[in-house]
Amino acid sequence: MSRIVYVNGDYLPEGEAKVSIFDRGFLMADGVYEVTTVIDGKLIDFDGHFTRLERSLGELDIANPMDREAWLEVHRQLVAQNAVELGMVYLQVTRGAPGDRDFIFPDPETTAPTVVLFTQSNPALVDSPKAKKGIKVVTIDDIRWGRRDIKTVQLLYPSMGKMMAIKQGADDAWMVQDGAVTEGTSNNAYIIKDGRIITRALSNDILHGITRAAVLRFAQEAQMQVEERNFTVDEAKDADEAFVTSASTFVMPVVEIDGTKLGTGAPGPLATRLREIYIDESRKAAL
Repeated sequence: MSRIVYVNGDYLPEGEAKVSIFDRGFLMADGVYEVTTVIDGKLIDFDGHFTRLERSLGELDIANPMDREAWLEVHRQLVAQNAVELGMVYLQVTRGAPGDRDFIFPDPETTAPTVVLFTQSNPALVDSPKAKKGIKVVTIDDIRWGRRDIKTVQLLYPSMGKMMAIKQGADDAWMVQDGAVTEGTSNNAYIIKDGRIITRALSNDILHGITRAAVLRFAQEAQMQVEERNFTVDEAKDADEAFVTSASTFVMPVVEIDGTKLGTGAPGPLATRLREIYIDESRKAAL
């Protein structure tokens, strides 16, 4: 059965979905996106994703084309029409298609934003084989633009970073700026040392992860110590445990950095426990 997707107000079979070649998302990467996880057919952290979407659109001076309830309805319709039990809903909003290519922003009064949403099913989302064995990461230079806090569709370098990692026999890459880890290619990065969870503080240098916020809240509620500060690559290699967080991976243990094994080389107890807590608590609050 063909997926049903959403394009500018219409629910369509994916083969019938079309966007203009003059869309600024295509020509200029002039747009933002969000990914909301689906567990048991329900949406995880929807309000957090909606709030960040509003912020990202505001930072780029793009009008939000829908209010919260309208966004929620589209998400729920797509989940239902595609019978998604485990997976995610991807949404993208661009500045629209003015009819020709120009560096100057089009007049928002005459060019409406382009809105696209689709679902992706992932039966192994919760019971992930990778979470059981952990992932390996390598470090690469962070050469992205300075506004990484905006969730834009400018994803070429993160994509290249993942390919750099795969070519080295790893699963992902951590990006490094001035000797300190910023974040993963599509996730926030953490280390654990002597029972303390350490992760970079929020700034324009990293994405303000929705899963990050939830995991840190759950960690503090579980009486775990959290430090929001920069950490170096050497510090990471000397850590007892490490992990990443994202909407599509939840809490994913990291067991090796640049060929250096962490701890026993297997997922550690704190990262494993945080994953369990996040999934349990998210299920309770799902919409």
